[in-house]
Amino acid sequence: MTPTDDAPTLAVIGGGVIGSMCALAAADTGWHVDIYDAGPEYRAAEVAGGMLGSLGEGHPGESALLALSAESTALWPRWIERLGDPGIRTADDSLFVATTAADGEYLRQLADFVWSEQIGADRLTTLTAREARAQEKALTTRVHSGYLARGEGALDNGLLLSRLRAALAAAGVHWHRIRIDAIDEVPADQVLVAAGMGTAQLLPDITLIPMKGEILRLAPNRHSVPPPTHVVRGRVDGRNVYLVPRADRLVVGATQYEAAGPDDHLPQAGGVADLLADATELMPGLRTYDLVESAAGIRPCSADGMPIIERRDERTLVAAGHGRNGIVLAPITAARFADLLAG
Repeated sequence: MTPTDDAPTLAVIGGGVIGSMCALAAADTGWHVDIYDAGPEYRAAEVAGGMLGSLGEGHPGESALLALSAESTALWPRWIERLGDPGIRTADDSLFVATTAADGEYLRQLADFVWSEQIGADRLTTLTAREARAQEKALTTRVHSGYLARGEGALDNGLLLSRLRAALAAAGVHWHRIRIDAIDEVPADQVLVAAGMGTAQLLPDITLIPMKGEILRLAPNRHSVPPPTHVVRGRVDGRNVYLVPRADRLVVGATQYEAAGPDDHLPQAGGVADLLADATELMPGLRTYDLVESAAGIRPCSADGMPIIERRDERTLVAAGHGRNGIVLAPITAARFADLLAG
C-alpha cells in the first residue's frame, strides 16, 4: 500500500531480520517508515544457520517457544513469496540423526513427548540407521537411528537480508546507516526498538543476556563428497550439531554460551574445535572440505527464552530477546507488531 502524504510515521531502530520484517509489515499497511541501522556487526542474523523448522527448539520445558516457532514457521512460505525469490530456501526437510543408543533414546523422547504436540505423523517419520543413511549417503556408519521431519527447512541468511533490503526499498522505506543512542533522536509518530542487544541500552528496564554462538562455513572442493540436501541435525555423544546446505558451501553450527559482553565477536578455539570434531564425526567426508570462515555472533536472549514483543508506552514498541530464534520467529513477530501498531 502506498502511504498518503498524511499517513502516520514509524521509525524502526534496528535493520536486522526482525526490524526489517516489522518495517515491511507497517509499510504494507500504509505507514511512512524509516529504518535506523547501526551496521552488520550488530545484527545476529549475519551469523546464523537460517533454519526455519520448529522442532530444533523442541526441548523439555520450552513448549511455549516450540508452539510459537511452529506458528511462525507456518507463516514463512508467504513471506518467501512476498520477497519474490524462492531461491533463498536451501533445504526443504530436516534429518535428525543419533549416533548412539543414548542419543537415539533422547530423540525418541523428544519425538514422543514434545515434537508430537506440534507436528503431525504425516510430517515426522521414524528411521532406522539404514533408512537414515539412505537419505544422506555420506553419513557416518555410526548412525543409530533418526527422524525425517518434512517442512523443517532452511534458507540462506545472507540472501534473506539482501532480499529484505530490496523489498524495503520497493515499499518506499528509507534506510539510514546510523547508530541511535536515544529514542528521542528519531522523529516519528511511533518508534519500534528492534536493535538486538542495543535494545537494552535504549530501554534500560529491559534485561537481555548476550549469548555467543559460533558457526563455521565449509566449501567443497574437487576431492569432496557432495554436501547434504537436507538440514542435518545430529546428536553426537550427547552434543548437538547441525549441517545446513547453501548453494556453494555448508554451514556448521552452533555453540551457545554466555558472552563476555555485547562486543565479544571472536570465535574461541574450543568452540571451533568442537564443531569440526562433531561435524566430521557425523559426516566423515567433510574432512576434505575447505574451512572458509569461522564466525561468532551475539544472540540477545530474554530471561525466560521468549521474545519480548510489546508496547512500552503510547509512542514506543519493542521487539527483542529472540535469542537463537530470530529468523524462525520473524514472521510471527511482524504479525504481532502489526497488531500492536494497529491498536
